[in-house]
Amino acid sequence: MKFAPFVNLLTGQGAEAWDILTESRLALDRGEDVIVLSIGDPDFQTSAFVVNAAIEAMRNGDTHYTELEGRQSLRRAIAEKASRSAGIAIDGDWVTVLAGTQNAFYSACRCLFGVGDEVIVLDPAYVTYEASIASTGARQVRVPQPSDSGFRPDIEAISRAITPSTRGIVFSNPSNPTGVALTLSELEGLARLAVDHDLWVLVDEVYGDLVFDGTHHSIMGMPGMLERTVTVSSVSKSYAMTGWRCGWAIGPPELGEHLRKMALINLYGLPGFVMEAADAALRHGDQEIEVARDTYRERRNLVVEKLQAARALPVLVPEAGMFLMADVRAHNPDANSFAWDLYKTTGVSVLDAGAFGVTSQGWIRISYGVDEQRLEEACRRIIAFTHS
Repeated sequence: MKFAPFVNLLTGQGAEAWDILTESRLALDRGEDVIVLSIGDPDFQTSAFVVNAAIEAMRNGDTHYTELEGRQSLRRAIAEKASRSAGIAIDGDWVTVLAGTQNAFYSACRCLFGVGDEVIVLDPAYVTYEASIASTGARQVRVPQPSDSGFRPDIEAISRAITPSTRGIVFSNPSNPTGVALTLSELEGLARLAVDHDLWVLVDEVYGDLVFDGTHHSIMGMPGMLERTVTVSSVSKSYAMTGWRCGWAIGPPELGEHLRKMALINLYGLPGFVMEAADAALRHGDQEIEVARDTYRERRNLVVEKLQAARALPVLVPEAGMFLMADVRAHNPDANSFAWDLYKTTGVSVLDAGAFGVTSQGWIRISYGVDEQRLEEACRRIIAFTHS
């Protein structure tokens, strides 16, 4: 039997890097002495008031079909939150509720890009972007954010990559895997290119609440950008709700009409009790965000401080999120091999950052989504490995 050619588009070039995550999680389930730092899943429990909102909704019979675009109350809550980061008023009609950030990103790609289009992707980029864009028939054009500049966007290089076929620019802010949070100046440069060349901007802001110093800035608040920006995010990281699968896309109402059709064929509306939980988190979860941000900042500082004792292991200090990048080229130019050797020797599972793009080859991504005791032990093992 044969499968459709489409299935060959559903993985990126770095997909094999995730094998180490699968192996380490199986080992953890077997009770082996492993520390999994290869996934961005918060170790906090979803807050009780959020869980209770879902339970109450289910007990009240909220277990039936729901609105394809999401409940109005939740859409308003998302719009209010987005308005604060963008500095402009955004209406709930600009919000479509979908199943997590990745589903929102994929659905937006299917509505924005098509065969013959070129889509600029800032490299390194989250691994599913490649497949999401390829599924539309469009061609991604990777533009490096050089490691020697701290993986910051090169506006001139992005400008040179634009052709008459360019349809959009895709990036995450803050970035996964680098933890870079874009400055107002960098966002203004990207916005200027989008306006001048009449491009869509598709931006993933799932780590927007977790900027350690200063304020997260959203590009949709820049002049001329609201009508050409699609912002995707979710409750996953900020509120420790990865398993709830509730995300959204914010964009012009005309886009919402198309996203509604996407939801009709691949989702048919989120469960009502999930939306009630997300609504509660967004409206009453400011303290949860503050706790998460402070915790990740402390863990970042711990990892940066401890890894100073490692041999030839420079790190990029992240400005946001729950990941830290380390340069392992002095030990092994093949970071995937380094990661496997580290895991087999120490039981510490990290991810080859080359899975996110050519620019980050030779680097590993370390998650600090575990408690401080395990994180400190993981650092001790990494340090010993670099001296072996």
